[in-house]
Formats: sequence, structure tokens, C-alpha cells
Amino acid sequence: MNEVAFSIIIPYWRRLANIRLAFGALAEQILGRDEFEVVVGVLENSEEYVALCREFAGRLRIVSVLSDRPWQVGYARNLAIRQATGRVLVLLDADMLLPPNLLRNLRERHFAYGQRVCVVGQLIDYENNTRDVTSPELRPFGHYRELLAKLDASGPVRSDPRIDVPLVVPWSFAWTALIAVPADLVREHRLLFDLDFHGYGVEDLEWAYRLCATGTPIVMAADVYGIHLPHVRDVAANRRTETLNYRRFLDKWPDSDVELACAVGDFEANALYRDFVRALRAAVDDPRLSLAVVLGAVGRVSTLVVGAVVDDQRRLVDAETPALFDASPVPRVLPIAGLALPWEDQSVRECLVLPPVARLKDRYRDRVMAEARRVACRVSEREA
Repeated sequence: MNEVAFSIIIPYWRRLANIRLAFGALAEQILGRDEFEVVVGVLENSEEYVALCREFAGRLRIVSVLSDRPWQVGYARNLAIRQATGRVLVLLDADMLLPPNLLRNLRERHFAYGQRVCVVGQLIDYENNTRDVTSPELRPFGHYRELLAKLDASGPVRSDPRIDVPLVVPWSFAWTALIAVPADLVREHRLLFDLDFHGYGVEDLEWAYRLCATGTPIVMAADVYGIHLPHVRDVAANRRTETLNYRRFLDKWPDSDVELACAVGDFEANALYRDFVRALRAAVDDPRLSLAVVLGAVGRVSTLVVGAVVDDQRRLVDAETPALFDASPVPRVLPIAGLALPWEDQSVRECLVLPPVARLKDRYRDRVMAEARRVACRVSEREA
């Protein structure tokens, strides 16, 4: 038996028609059947799913890890990752159909020499949460086989809008519907998914942020792509959990790139990040300093200060700001401008905005002030 080159990692719950099509595409991979495995984290006890695996028993090596835990995509991925034996993990949604040459392309063009790189594939026909879907229309597998063949014959595929955007904030485009990364890198840095993220969105970006922090390059690949199948979607519900998850992300990793993505989204963050960094430097007039927000108590009243200045060690540089706060609890300093804040609406009694905020560009200053008014019951500004 050949060594397993790839482990296809799929989180699964109640999408039998979709995963049947996904299995069908995997069964037609040019790469030998013994060279890859399909590892599925299944969060249901379903006879229908087990029967589906039996259908593909002679065509795919399928490893299913079952749990009756409530659905959580990160938990399902973690279940599968822990059982993977392949040299490269291919994180794949149950709604993705891969062309027959995808695994061979990954092996020959991206991982032939053991490269420690994260390869992000294009998602064809992905609507990025733009409309509700109540009754998804799936075609027979032959329809998708023909579509994949046409894409392959047409030459380089550039159907995902991410492929033509300069990748300034690499982790922001690492959507785990189709990603390949070395398994030993994941194990070495303990890159499992954080289970504090629930519902739709952001758990993959937070995972990719930690991956970036290891120094691993994240690249978009024109020769790596798959067709995204339609599935049930409630846009309003997704937006609610995405907003909460972005705040968890910012609370865990308060930094300018996370703040910007939280405030304006992934595409806009890549377009604006360099300008945003310049604006931050101009506001403090010293490249060694940056803006911060401070949350604590003043006379036992919850108080937020926006526009404080910190050094490169994230220490407040003036004595006046820390002197405002009670000694206990110890004030929390977050090295962000306040463009986005990780706290709930009206969760702070008072907010004081310091003069450096006024020196930001209008597009950033207006967002900082709007976010302060969202979080605080009362907002006041201190003049220079």
C-alpha cells in the first residue's frame, strides 16, 4: 500500500445530497485511491450517511468519526484532523466538488518538495452569503462532471474574486471550504480550530491568523479550485453569528489587521490596510507609537478611553491616561484604534475619546466614533 499523500478533511451534518456529490468527485481523482483518504467529522447518528459510505466503499478510503454533539463546524473539523494520516491536509466543505486532477496538481505543483505553505483554492459559484436559500437545487453528478471538464479545458481559472485582489492580509482570504496545508505543520503548532466560535463564520479566519503567525505563507492558487454547491442559507442568522464571532476574534487577537477586517470585511481590509497603517502613524506622529483603547473603571463606573497612545511594547506612554482609572480591576489595554470593538452594545457606561482620534482620516474617525457610541451609553470628546 502506498503512503497516504493527502487527507481530505470534511465536516458534516445533514447535507447528504451535497456530500454524495462531493464523494462522487473525489472518487474520480486521477491520483491513486490508496494515495489519499477522506476523513469526515460527522456530528449526527445517521443510517443514511453510513449507507452512503457503503456505496463508495470500493472507490474511496473513507474514515468517519461520529459524535452526537450539537453541530459546530470547528469541532467536526477537529475530529477529522485528529484521525488524519496523510502528509497534507486538504480542508474541504461537504459542499465542494473537486476536478479530477486537483490532488495531482497539489502534489506536483505545490507540495512535491515538502513545501511548508498553505494553498487556498478558488470557490466557483460561491455567493458569499448574499441571499437566502430555502430549497437548494442540485443537478445530477453528470452535470457537474461536464462543468468541471469545461473549466479544465478553458485554461487558467480566475472565477473567484479573491484571485485578483492583492493579498495584503493573507489570513483574511483563507476560507476553509478549500485549503491545503502540511499535516506536520498543523501538529507542530497545534493548529486546531478554536471552539469558542459558534455558528457561521470567522472560525476559519482565526485559525488562519494563527497559521500566519507561524511564518507560513498563504497563497491563492489559480490551478486549485472546486465548484461550490448550493445549500440552505439564512443570511440574517449568519450575519448575527458572524458579527459575534468577529468580536471574539478581535478580543482574542487585538491588532490593526484584525480590527480592520472586523470593521469593513475581508475584501475591504486587503484594499485599505496599507492606508490604515499610514493613518495610524500620522495620528500619533511617531512610527514607534500606536493607538489603543483602555477599558476599566473610574469611580466604579465602567469606562472606555479611545485614542490612548502606546509604545511598541503596548505600554501607555502618558501618565495621565492610567491615572484616570481605579486601581482595581486592572484596566485592560487593547492596541487598536477603536474602528471595531469586541464588546456588546451599550455595555460600557462612559467613553472618553482623546485628541489623537480627531487626527485620523474621516473614513476611520467616523467609524471610531460610531463604534464608541454603539458600545458606550455616553460618549464625550476631549479637545486637544
